Amino acid sequence: MPHPCGIATFTYDLATAAFPRQIVAVHPPDGPATYPAEVRHRIRRDVLEDYTLVATALNESVVDVVSLQHDPAIFGGENGDHVLAFTDALRLPLVTTLHVVPRSPTAAQRRIIVELARASATTVVLSSGASALLTRTYGVNPEHVEVVAHGVPHLPLVDPDTIKPRLELQGRQVLLSFGLLAPGKGYEAAIAAMPAIVAADPTALYVILGATAPDRVAADGEVYREALAAQVEALGMGAHIRFVDRFMGRVELATWVEAADIFLAPYLDLDRVTSGTLSYAMGAGKAVVASPFPYAKERLARGRGVLVAPGSADLLAEAVVRLLGDRKARDAMGAKAYEATRDQVWSATGAAYGRIFSKVARPSQRPPAPVRRLAPAGR
Repeated sequence: MPHPCGIATFTYDLATAAFPRQIVAVHPPDGPATYPAEVRHRIRRDVLEDYTLVATALNESVVDVVSLQHDPAIFGGENGDHVLAFTDALRLPLVTTLHVVPRSPTAAQRRIIVELARASATTVVLSSGASALLTRTYGVNPEHVEVVAHGVPHLPLVDPDTIKPRLELQGRQVLLSFGLLAPGKGYEAAIAAMPAIVAADPTALYVILGATAPDRVAADGEVYREALAAQVEALGMGAHIRFVDRFMGRVELATWVEAADIFLAPYLDLDRVTSGTLSYAMGAGKAVVASPFPYAKERLARGRGVLVAPGSADLLAEAVVRLLGDRKARDAMGAKAYEATRDQVWSATGAAYGRIFSKVARPSQRPPAPVRRLAPAGR
């Protein structure tokens, strides 16, 4: 199976929802030995020649349009600039989705994004804020930019208490963060907030769900998870904070999200222009407490969530205690989030991408199907 990765998950969900496809995998040195059959090409991440070879192979294939999911962290080279060898060699219409758009880019970061946008028939971003940033900071023509919010699974709006028994969580008020474990997500502040939260509600349980990011494991092992566990122990919060250390399949993940009362996204990175986990939580009708990164500010407006200063355990605790103590307000917030994401379910997101692909795709190069001629009657 492919590496556990937000971009891989996004690509799988989009490809499943949108169109017949071939997948090109960017293959890290410790990548899987085998891939699903739909992965037709592999680019070895750090081998520059592979980018050109695969682009050339696509040029000569029956592919009509290429959808590039861009996060500099997944490509080889300095700041992921190997991807430009792919776009330079590509002769097919290109639609690039930018999952990362730095607000204050370095010269190298700016050059890569500008060149990607220049090579693309359409550049897709996941928020209006990112679209404005592309125009203001990178000089990209807004006529060539489309906003398509991050897709979400089509989940029913359910009472968390009806799901908790499946996970042996009955009687607990469940706070949840999920995704690959890595620094920068603000877990330290959320853990530090728990003593005050538990003092107000002794049933509170904070679940941190997800495996450590593979690149983090390769570099440092489980040092970061161990540091968080040590913080939990020092605070005496072992009965109120639980780590679930694995990458989950869709059904199991949905069960955990549906069982949660509040989703926490206390990210420290205020440049984030998207968050798949935030979108997922909103799509499940969760009340959300998040730091004010651009995607959260945009998606949680008009009462769809609560924003608190990054790194502030006191403000995070205050917001959580208020929501735990007011079920009516919590449910109303979750319902607003749920309603706001109905146009983000993957079938709708796939249709939005399908319209973009149809506008830019080259005319099909497939030969016409042979005409079957019937023999004259009597022969």
